[in-house]
Amino acid sequence: MNKRHAAAAATALTLGLTLAACSDSDSDDADPSASGASVSHIHGLGLDPSDQRLYVATHDGVYTPDTKGRPKLVGDSKDDYMGFTVAQDKTFYASGHPAPGADGPGNKGLIKSTDAGKTWKSLSLSGESDFHALDYAHGTIYGYDATNGLLRTSKDGATWKKGASIQALDIAVGPQDPDRVLATTGEGIARSTDGGKTFAKGKQPVMAFLSWKAKDGLYGIDTSGGLNRSTDGGTTWKKTGTVPGGQPQALTAVDAEHVLAATQNGVYESKDGGKTFTLRLTVESGGRH
Repeated sequence: MNKRHAAAAATALTLGLTLAACSDSDSDDADPSASGASVSHIHGLGLDPSDQRLYVATHDGVYTPDTKGRPKLVGDSKDDYMGFTVAQDKTFYASGHPAPGADGPGNKGLIKSTDAGKTWKSLSLSGESDFHALDYAHGTIYGYDATNGLLRTSKDGATWKKGASIQALDIAVGPQDPDRVLATTGEGIARSTDGGKTFAKGKQPVMAFLSWKAKDGLYGIDTSGGLNRSTDGGTTWKKTGTVPGGQPQALTAVDAEHVLAATQNGVYESKDGGKTFTLRLTVESGGRH
């Protein structure tokens, strides 16, 4: 087991999770052969601000629901998309690995799409880093580099500042303070107040994934799918509901009340802070590991 997989596995085992990737589908002009595709192993979720379309990053490509709610592949890439975040209109950042038989180094470093995932270009750290978690806030890319076990930040995606060494599964950045970064660890939520240069020791509760898009809307999902909300930056938490489908795979808060979560059997959406959920996309077990 190489360093990248060892770091990820250690954190995943501590949290009692199996890390997965995503496979979602493209817009209505996608290859018709993608129709009927199944989605599994999800790594990231997001809504494009320009049209509120759902995108799901998986182990076998990025997908979006078609007009009938079925997953369609975006573009023609079936690469393994690990870290994934929607930054702005049609602008996505991701990381991961090439599909079996595809060209390129094992680690993609940071890649960027400006056409909602149809095409991607390499920005930096190709062959060097695998970001398992990405967040975009305050004009800055925050990434957890699982290959090297550290937090990195970049303004342009090309040059990076190294932050703290930490074993984490996910990160979230304060929407009003670029220096406030949270990370999920086996000990609980670790907090940074200096932009990720240092982290305090993790404290309970233990969360699998975090997302923070509004001052009073920090969300965390635990290992059994319980959705929790903090209105004070993570000092106190209140469980708001349970996402159907059990073990979580990804979490994204769109605003203070709007949340997306992927579990073992579906991608779910809540527009009331986690009180109720609507199935947006069915998830199937199996797929490439």
